[in-house]
Amino acid sequence: MMYRTLSLALAMALTAAQPAQADNSLPDIGTAGVSAMSVEREVRFGDAFSRFARANQPVVDDPVLNEYISDLGLKLLSQADSVRFPFRFLLIRDDSINASAFLGGVVQLHTGLFLYAESESELASVLAHEITHVTQRHIARYLESQSRGTPLTIAGLVGSVALAVVNPQAGMAALQTTLGLRMQSAINYTRDNEFEADRLGLRLLYNAGFDPNAMAGFFQKLSDKYQFASTPPQMLLTHPLPASRIAEARSRAAEYAVRPLSPSLDFQLAKARIMVRLQQAGTTEQHRYFEQQVKAGGAWLPDAARYGQALGLMEINQHQQARPLLMQLAERHGGNLFVLDALTDVDNAEGRHEAAIARLEQARRRLPDNTVIMINLADSLLQAGRNQDAAALLDDYLRRRPDAALAWELLAQSLRPLSDESAFRRAQAELAALKGRYDVAVQQMELAATLSQDAMQRARLGARLEQLRQQQQEWDALRN
Repeated sequence: MMYRTLSLALAMALTAAQPAQADNSLPDIGTAGVSAMSVEREVRFGDAFSRFARANQPVVDDPVLNEYISDLGLKLLSQADSVRFPFRFLLIRDDSINASAFLGGVVQLHTGLFLYAESESELASVLAHEITHVTQRHIARYLESQSRGTPLTIAGLVGSVALAVVNPQAGMAALQTTLGLRMQSAINYTRDNEFEADRLGLRLLYNAGFDPNAMAGFFQKLSDKYQFASTPPQMLLTHPLPASRIAEARSRAAEYAVRPLSPSLDFQLAKARIMVRLQQAGTTEQHRYFEQQVKAGGAWLPDAARYGQALGLMEINQHQQARPLLMQLAERHGGNLFVLDALTDVDNAEGRHEAAIARLEQARRRLPDNTVIMINLADSLLQAGRNQDAAALLDDYLRRRPDAALAWELLAQSLRPLSDESAFRRAQAELAALKGRYDVAVQQMELAATLSQDAMQRARLGARLEQLRQQQQEWDALRN
């Protein structure tokens, strides 16, 4: 298999376990003796994992990329059956070719997938596979089957699987310890799940309007690339891509009608953004690479290459040279959020904060609650020194999106120089809670409640403090 899923995390533990040495551990959420994984309980696992992932992995807080991935995921989900809960898509800054799914609708993608995928359909095939693991409740069904024999293992197994997603070495060892003698049954279960995720994911891919051949093509590319490699990725060492799996994906794709698909501009804009801003082996010469792509043509759409060229120039502080490229893109692509975001960065870098704010306010009238616009507007207000306006904007936005970590971070920045110490502490508390740092969250919320001068607000903060304390108790009990 070319990307690690929960099922693969199980297989990795069973086939290549290492001695357990890790300082980080995921809470064993759940109660002993419960043999069924309810949807509500699965959502709790997913919420805990998203906080754990944010605390232990380089989660990318880029609103443009996050919106692109979420939109792509939602397009696939619109064609899926048995969607029992909202999904969350996390982008992890890691050049490896990998993705993973977790209970409760949490799906992770590594930035390396963008670097390797040649089309949006190839990227979507990865997402479709992972979404299917969740909608088919593969890991939940496995945990249920294990708990019927030994109920005490379910909580430990969930924590170990989650740890395997963020720390494979420690997670593999934990999983082997938890599973004990049930290794062969788990391997068989994993194999069945992978073929089912391929089969149903392929149907999802086609119904959402993508090329069904992309899944087999992506399989084949990865297999060919590492066929004779002396050190292939760990995911291929522990869970190889058999020829039968590639052949089955190709055979099933042939059952669908062929339809022409144009290259996706947004996919290439996202890929260019990751290459310039997030690729770990980055270079200051990216603008020259994309300039050559504009001249040479080929796989890159000209406007995607121009966007990459502009971002590369911005990375070396050549904002004046980047501006005309972006203005040309804005003329051709109107309200494209990738372009709008980059223009905002250019304006703010050149001190043209009010111009950025005016452009964003105009875009806001068209998309009144769009995350990219709201975050960029708040940041521009901050850079313009309009902290009070930024705080008011973010406070209103967070009432509808209380899980937006970047918005809480910006709110804390906007409140720091203002006189409302209570609101500042509350923002710090909510940000810490989203990262699973409940000790800090409780401490900051206590300060927020103590410092508040408004009786009604103090009561609300006190109620939220009790919620955090309860969550902290559950969190600590589950970790120990």
